[in-house]
Amino acid sequence: MRMIDLDEVLETNKMIERENLDVRTVTMGISLMECCDPDLDALNGKIYDKIVSTARDLIPVAEDISLEYGIPIVNKRVSVTPISIVGSSACKTPEDFVTIAHTLERAAKKIGINFIGGYSALVAKGMTRSDRMLIDSIPEALGSTERVCGSVEVATTKIGINMDAVRLMGDVIKRTAERTADRDSIGCTKLVIFCNPPDDNPFMAGAFHGVTETDAVINVGVSGPGVVKTAVSQVKDGDFEVLCETIKKTSFKVTRVGQLVAKEASKRLGVPFGIVDLSLAPTPAVGDSIADILHEMGLEMVGAPGTTAALAILNDQVKKGGIMASSYVGGLSGAFIPVSEDSSMAEAVTAGALTLEKLEAMTCVCSVGLDMIAIPGNTTPETLAGIIADEMAIGMVNQKTTAVRVIPVIGKDVGDRAEFGGLLGASPIMPVSRFGCGGFVNRGGRIPAPVHSFKN
Repeated sequence: MRMIDLDEVLETNKMIERENLDVRTVTMGISLMECCDPDLDALNGKIYDKIVSTARDLIPVAEDISLEYGIPIVNKRVSVTPISIVGSSACKTPEDFVTIAHTLERAAKKIGINFIGGYSALVAKGMTRSDRMLIDSIPEALGSTERVCGSVEVATTKIGINMDAVRLMGDVIKRTAERTADRDSIGCTKLVIFCNPPDDNPFMAGAFHGVTETDAVINVGVSGPGVVKTAVSQVKDGDFEVLCETIKKTSFKVTRVGQLVAKEASKRLGVPFGIVDLSLAPTPAVGDSIADILHEMGLEMVGAPGTTAALAILNDQVKKGGIMASSYVGGLSGAFIPVSEDSSMAEAVTAGALTLEKLEAMTCVCSVGLDMIAIPGNTTPETLAGIIADEMAIGMVNQKTTAVRVIPVIGKDVGDRAEFGGLLGASPIMPVSRFGCGGFVNRGGRIPAPVHSFKN
């Protein structure tokens, strides 16, 4: 692949100035494996020192690159090794794990990043004592911190779905919502439940530094829904071939910007370059919306018949354009469909065009899953577990990453609105089926992997 030169960056000036093109995040993954210690105080000290010493230059370097090339870099973040592993020797109670969350918070504040991910456990096949304690600590850990994000892997295509963990996460989501009830249950916005999570995802709240990764790595997440929307609006009369080529070529240009930033950050920080995640990630800002792209493709409103097909086209062409622009494409890569973080998506919910069931269908072809969805605060833990189970099944059977980030907003119901602020946005409360699934999710055990997972 030829080297990136300044001409390619200059070509994107219009995209940056008029179409909200940005690098959504530069995320440094940091391994904490060398920090493991049976003494809790020593462990916390090592974790803090490792994060601060490794990432101390992350923000100044990112700001220098942004200034030099005129490319907005919106977020600077850190992901770490799943804490259930790092804390397994030292932590004897859930409260011990909470001290690590507070250490992560202190380190994040010290280096000035907006989020730190990795308060996580990987339990697709079973839960260790350490995993159970970390999961039990999540409501307090996320409720008593601002920048710490957590995730739990409960399913993979090769293993199946750990329904004991799924049922437990229904309780954990509800407890997290209650712990932050005074803030529209914002704690749940920092918690993701995964099937097939990638080890190199730079986007929060699901980022963690996988155990297969090196000591430290730079992963970059690009964005650019506004750029793609503008390009699609210029081919309204084109057939599907023209539409696909337009999205693909635009995604190539967007990804090249991310590749440049990733390479520069890697060189200046002395940390290996990992991947570019070429996901189209929306924000609440007007004109920075996945839904608006789908409207330009010909839908009256997201949720109308044809929505899943349009999203499938978008997701696939984004990936095809991106993989030609970077040697190392990873993370989630494609199109995100968060409700609260996409103002036009939220409008579709308010209009009655977009339902939870339609969003579930769309997750079969998008890059992540049910994301940033506010639901009634009286939703039961069993129903939450059923929502998770459905989404995990989609990921498992389709051999793709799926995730659930739902927020049962305590004290609010359908017709109300949740306000999370900043990039997290706002959302109307979406209705959930009133029919129960307790008899199903309470069975316990594990749903086996699908037959097509046996490929050895």
